[in-house]
Amino acid sequence: MSARIARRFVQSIQRLSYFDELRKLLLMRAVVLWLLIVVPFICHGGDGVLIVADEFPAMEVLARELKEEQGIDSRIIKQVEMPSVLQAYRSVIVYIHGKLMPSVERACIDYANGGGRLLVLHHSISSGKRTNEVWFDFLGVKLAEGEASRGGYKWIEPVTYQVVKLADHFITTNKVLWPEMVDYSTEQSQNKGHRLSGFTLRDSEVYLNHQLSGKKTFLLGFKYKDSDGTVWMQNTAGWYQAAGKGVVFYFQPGHSPADFENPTFARLLLNTIIWRP
Repeated sequence: MSARIARRFVQSIQRLSYFDELRKLLLMRAVVLWLLIVVPFICHGGDGVLIVADEFPAMEVLARELKEEQGIDSRIIKQVEMPSVLQAYRSVIVYIHGKLMPSVERACIDYANGGGRLLVLHHSISSGKRTNEVWFDFLGVKLAEGEASRGGYKWIEPVTYQVVKLADHFITTNKVLWPEMVDYSTEQSQNKGHRLSGFTLRDSEVYLNHQLSGKKTFLLGFKYKDSDGTVWMQNTAGWYQAAGKGVVFYFQPGHSPADFENPTFARLLLNTIIWRP
């Protein structure tokens, strides 16, 4: 009897040792997977795009373009769903019409300054952001009060207007088809009196008199004729600038899903995400 008990005791110890070794093996495999997959994803910006928005149909169009044209996965969230860590994303897109939550404002700025690629779209620069503490300073943007004819900021919709190419850059040339030529001239333009490549957006919205500061690379301008016959041409429809270790981009188009369905504008946004500076 004592021998039988002893054998069972030994067998129990052996079984425990086996399960201990199995647990150790599984733990080691989990650590290896973390090192091989998760850590590089975080350190190198990952492959996904995060879209924080308060209007979603337009962003669903953009997310579909990202997947179908570039095989890039994206996640669309509300501001209250903002992750605490953003560095896992290759790019963060901001599409906020209403109030920009201070926590989201700070998270986006920290993400860009830390080496991220931040895309600010359309009404993410608008009068509702004047109350944000550092958003406009970070972007190098001022929206002045007063009449548009005297430099005051103004939004107008619905409108038809043209977007023109200001620079030959990967973003504006890679697989981009420009269907029109547009007469375009501004005091700041290097192509005074020239015809520039462009495209037309209809039933859209235009923003007049974005006052910009800081060192920016200008990619796009716009041309708009208002109801009084005044023609507005401004180099503010698309630009980017360094932000700490990262970069921030702004594109003025994006009023509705139709803007994002425009093949030229869609390609510009895709190029912005895949461009390697």
